[in-house]
Amino acid sequence: MSQLLSVKGVEKAFVGVKVLSGVDLEVGAGEIHALLGENGAGKSTLMKILCGVYSMDAGTIRIDGEEKHFSDYEAAVEAGIGIVFQEFSLIPHLTAVENIFLGREIYNGLGLLKRAEMRRHAMATLDRLKIDINLDVPIRHLSVAQQQFIEIAKALSLNARILILDEPTATLTPTEAEQLFAVMRELKRQGVGIIFISHHLDEIFEICDRITVLRDGNYVGTVDVAATDIDSLVEMMVGRRIAANFPPKPAINAARPVVLDVEEIQLERGGPVNAFSLREGEILGFAGLVGSGRTETALGVIGATRPHRCRLKVDGVARNFTNPADALECGIGLLPESRKEEGLITSFSVRDNVSINNLWKYTSHIFIDRAEEQRATIDVMGRVRMKAQGPQTQVATLSGGNQQKVVVARWLNHSVKILFFDEPTRGIDVGAKAEIYQIMRDMTKRGYSIVMISSELPEIVGMCDRVCVFREGKITQTLVGEAITPAEVMRYATAGEINAAA
Repeated sequence: MSQLLSVKGVEKAFVGVKVLSGVDLEVGAGEIHALLGENGAGKSTLMKILCGVYSMDAGTIRIDGEEKHFSDYEAAVEAGIGIVFQEFSLIPHLTAVENIFLGREIYNGLGLLKRAEMRRHAMATLDRLKIDINLDVPIRHLSVAQQQFIEIAKALSLNARILILDEPTATLTPTEAEQLFAVMRELKRQGVGIIFISHHLDEIFEICDRITVLRDGNYVGTVDVAATDIDSLVEMMVGRRIAANFPPKPAINAARPVVLDVEEIQLERGGPVNAFSLREGEILGFAGLVGSGRTETALGVIGATRPHRCRLKVDGVARNFTNPADALECGIGLLPESRKEEGLITSFSVRDNVSINNLWKYTSHIFIDRAEEQRATIDVMGRVRMKAQGPQTQVATLSGGNQQKVVVARWLNHSVKILFFDEPTRGIDVGAKAEIYQIMRDMTKRGYSIVMISSELPEIVGMCDRVCVFREGKITQTLVGEAITPAEVMRYATAGEINAAA
């Protein structure tokens, strides 16, 4: 395997704060190389340097042994580097062909688009990936996986020989992830060097050849996948061994009072009718494949969407939620799947995000008691072990794990007792995941009740006291205790008899 990319001793500082120090990375032609590290370890900064978005303060970048200096993104593209960001840069109403050639359309001598030629080039690139996609429909009509393949095709059409994939499986179903891995293996066979960034360690072991680990902006080491294991990688990433990812579960206590009793919920006329209950101090899992109706059911319960029919009780009292504010008044909150778009105002400070739902607590007539607001924010920051300089820290500057803690802190600062956690660890590293799990379990010890919606089987099995398994909008089974296994969850998520139990 010949060396394609060599990064040596890269350093970078912002306003005097060093974020990368002596970072190395080597990628061979036809290699899939994982880049691992906790949020804030420096992965994104290094990738932006490779793409010409940032300039490095020190170090060297060589491609095929030739030293390169990228003044901008275009210079990196010209050198053969392509990147597919976690958030796509596609125009929804344009077709795949139009997106692939956006900004570099092919014209004839009369200034007219040579659409047939552009389509041939796009088709040839997709043939190279061995995938079949309708090129003539707007991008918005394609699946997330197909949109990702268009992003990859766009990079390859620019003659990318080094492809950076940033959290590419974050929003994919298991089947779509396998399609992506097939494309990656095909590109590997063709000699493309791939840098793969993922927090899913099982994926690393399935698809990658070598792994480079960063911690706190420093290079920790590079290991062969075949010569390491998950525990060793976690220790490299966080600087310590995490003895158990999941805190111990308490003994099942069926005598605990039911705090939320959804007697029936039907999202749309003629659709499945579901029922479930949530007990005080428990974590109830919502499991199932993407699109199985887990999030839709939660949103229907709290009134964020209007179900066709819903009967529920909170603490034994019948309620009717027409919007999330109604649910909030009854002590029910939601940590949304997309924390940046729906859960946070990232341009605001930690303090403003924590207190935004309950400023009335600090208001006397028309004035806000900022000192009391500050004190309360510091208190909940400590309870969730948030890593931030202080309450005034802008949320946008925090890591993904700490941003999630801001949302948790908001509800701890509010008078809620029931929380829906929708994909609580999506996009955060293994160390931060363990902290979120511990926070959730600590909350249940203090009497909070949690519904956890997750696409990650290990955390469903490791965290939940009971699990409602969804398939095609229907709860097919409710698993309890030792019956909560990956095999059982997947059996009822994909097939099996319908036998829901509240």
